[in-house]
Amino acid sequence: MGKEGKQQGKLDGMDMNFYISGVEILENIGCGICVCSKENKVLFANGKFRVFFNGRIDGERVRRLLSQGLVDGEEGSGKELYIEEDRKWFDVHRTQIRWMDQRLVELYTVYDITETKRYQQRIERQANNDFLTGLYNRMRCEKDLEKQIRLTKGKGGEGALLYMDLDDFKHINDGLGHQYGDVLLKLISNNLRMVPGIESSCYRMGGDEFIIIVTSTRFCMLNSILNDIRDMFEKPWFLKGAEYYCTMSMGIARFPSDGDTVQELIRKADLALLEAKKAGKNRYEFYHAAREGHSFKRLDLEKNMRDATLNACDEFEVYYQPIVDVSKPDNPCMGAEALIRWNSEKLGFISPAEFIPLAEYLGLINPIGDYVLRQACQKCKFWNDSGHPEYKVNVNLSVVQLLQNDMADRVREVLEDTKIAPQNLTLEVTEGLAINDMARMKQILGQIKGLGVRVALDDFGTGYSSLNHIREMPIDVIKIDRCFIEHLGKDEFANVFVKIVCELAAAIGMNVCVEGVEHMLQYEILKKMQIQMIQGFYFGKPMRAEEFEKKYL
Repeated sequence: MGKEGKQQGKLDGMDMNFYISGVEILENIGCGICVCSKENKVLFANGKFRVFFNGRIDGERVRRLLSQGLVDGEEGSGKELYIEEDRKWFDVHRTQIRWMDQRLVELYTVYDITETKRYQQRIERQANNDFLTGLYNRMRCEKDLEKQIRLTKGKGGEGALLYMDLDDFKHINDGLGHQYGDVLLKLISNNLRMVPGIESSCYRMGGDEFIIIVTSTRFCMLNSILNDIRDMFEKPWFLKGAEYYCTMSMGIARFPSDGDTVQELIRKADLALLEAKKAGKNRYEFYHAAREGHSFKRLDLEKNMRDATLNACDEFEVYYQPIVDVSKPDNPCMGAEALIRWNSEKLGFISPAEFIPLAEYLGLINPIGDYVLRQACQKCKFWNDSGHPEYKVNVNLSVVQLLQNDMADRVREVLEDTKIAPQNLTLEVTEGLAINDMARMKQILGQIKGLGVRVALDDFGTGYSSLNHIREMPIDVIKIDRCFIEHLGKDEFANVFVKIVCELAAAIGMNVCVEGVEHMLQYEILKKMQIQMIQGFYFGKPMRAEEFEKKYL
């Protein structure tokens, strides 16, 4: 070998040593390295790259996969790559280099960023999703709604915003505990996501309020969506080993016809929701501009009611409707039912039918109810001390009051403070309330009866399986609803129903009180039945305490 040949061999050996050292370096760095030729051959792939791609280093597939989204001819271009089958994310960079034989090849540098992406997704979910239900939250709702309004205005068409809240959620929370309230919210959220057309457009705004966006592409499905949601709430929810009903009310505003901003649409859907609440349970109402003035009146009513309750309930007054004992000569008065009235300083006299449901909805019935209970007991104690120890007072308890865990303690406190004889206080509960959670009602009413207080079942006959509940509940008095009394002497069913209830009550040692008696014919029919107590306009309308005392003391 000549001198030149020896020199070339020496250089080749040096290049080989350099190549081996380079490979060792590339095998020990923290990223994947792959070199591909223009002919789609893998010239080199380090161990990290092989691990990233599970040994899949077919040249054509690797080059096609790695080069997706990269700009041809752009030096150092990079992108993020997601491998769905492996559920992994990679950061891929490409550059051109000279291979050992001096041809141009592509060097791909690949970093595994899966954990970083998952962390980013967790942070994004925390920012955009409700932690309890997994639905999108208020912030994401406003962003998506703004986007949908913009798209709908640009392309034409119509979308809808559905604002929904739960009618009886507070009862579930108070009656079963907040942990079961959370279970119910999760159940409802999962069911909403299963409704065709809104799978990915449901949002929890907080508490028991939800918003659903019906996009312009799904607006043709609006009727079926509404029917599916209503059907969902017509079925019971399985909680704590039993079935409970919890319905919804919903307001609907369309965009862009009803509004083209996020705030305007939410406000108008909320106004429609209030209308749905007023009309009953498990129903929806569309926004109508003509109703907006009425809704503002309701908001005004709400504000003034809050102010009145904060001001020691001074604007509220207790009226008394006499209850007479028709089993004795001359039908003597035996007490009265206490009835709340509101004479607002700013709004004037407000009908109980208007403000009591609102008070229950707002949770203000608790301070109002406590006020009525204390005032009524104080008055009855005064009557008892004024020569009528037999006089009793009836006070209505709403569902919200009765489901308070400390209701028996609050009654005990009023009894102790006013010194009224417990047997002279009768607390009235409605049958519809009782059957919603019979076990809990029996427990609470049993505690109240343990104080010596009497319990009356009000509006009897309007609930379900009425006669069955008489023996289940710890009650002393059955109050037959006025709807049966209205038809006495005209409808044979009403006559027979009242007669059967009176005979049954007598057989099990309960008293019957009939309300809504307004005419002589009704009174004469009832006198022939085993009835002790009657109240109604025939004997006296609800009146101020001063008028009652002037007439009956």
